[in-house]
Amino acid sequence: MIVAGEASGDAQAARLVAAMAAADSSLRFYGVAGEQMKAAGVEALACTSELSIMGLGEVLSGLRRVLGTWRKLKKELVGDGKPDLLVLVDFPDFNLRLARVAARNQVPVFYYVSPQVWAWRKRRIKSIARRVDRMVVLFPFEVDLYAEVGLDAHYVGHPLAETVKADRDRKQTRERYGLSTDKRLVALLPGSRVKEVEELLPVMLEAARCLSDKAEFVVARAPGLPVELLESLLAQSGLDVPVVEGDTYNLVAAADAVALSSGTATVECAVLGCPMVVMYRVTRFTYAIVKRLIKVPWIAMPNILLDREAVPELVQGQVTAEALAARLAPLLEEGQLRSDMKRDLASVSDMLVKPGAAGRAAALAVEMIA
Repeated sequence: MIVAGEASGDAQAARLVAAMAAADSSLRFYGVAGEQMKAAGVEALACTSELSIMGLGEVLSGLRRVLGTWRKLKKELVGDGKPDLLVLVDFPDFNLRLARVAARNQVPVFYYVSPQVWAWRKRRIKSIARRVDRMVVLFPFEVDLYAEVGLDAHYVGHPLAETVKADRDRKQTRERYGLSTDKRLVALLPGSRVKEVEELLPVMLEAARCLSDKAEFVVARAPGLPVELLESLLAQSGLDVPVVEGDTYNLVAAADAVALSSGTATVECAVLGCPMVVMYRVTRFTYAIVKRLIKVPWIAMPNILLDREAVPELVQGQVTAEALAARLAPLLEEGQLRSDMKRDLASVSDMLVKPGAAGRAAALAVEMIA
């Protein structure tokens, strides 16, 4: 059984499934799957989009859907036909509870993509060690955290980072979508969750209006995000901004700068070497709680890895169109700020790209199956 609760997890899980199947063709996979996992051969008991939530308010509104999925998975773990291995991909608030059920029923647990215990709720490490048999981490500094509590943890390289690449040049991508080949281009990546996009895309579009004389703008639509939502927000803005689906890496590689929500996309843009401004905004209630729990000074992974603010961040009240435009503008000019940021992003890419990460993780997972 394999469970991924959001779009980024779906992508990473799909690569893991493909590598595990290549290592052992007798394996059958089922669980909570997105489109990429389904394409890799995972039988979906529930869809990843059913668990894709953001903020406490959205959790409450989707509680029935989440509980329904939870009961279905729990039944699979306690029955006679329980799986030989439970693979959990990130999504800790849901998956760690599932890991507890598995541990009580003698189902070994392989956790792929460690919860960010180094960022917040560090006290969870001991309880994680009681529920998880083997952990694969995305960043090398995480191994020592788990070693302290005796959990078998492995760094195999970032499985997503090595797959992030463009397969056409900037000119070809721009021509494909009717974009200028000689004007600055900014890609807008508002996220993969509905609430996240509702919070951030209007601000991004207003910033685009402020910078319309300096650059063109294009929106990248995340897999599974309702196209109607983007159409509605674009209509409200009154701007004619194209929306591109399923080609984000080429789009970012063709752009001169990116405005994006915090999360996995910051790693992807770093690997592609595109200067960025990172944004994070949730409800006031959710932020009041999160602010007390967060233990790191930054939200963007490039900044966390480099231990300094290499890319600008706009958090909560700082998320305004004026602030975003002010931070994007200098990135559209060839100067020291832009060149320094590109150098820093190259350093991040060097840390994370270790070819063969999914295969090494798959070997660790298959090894656990009796």
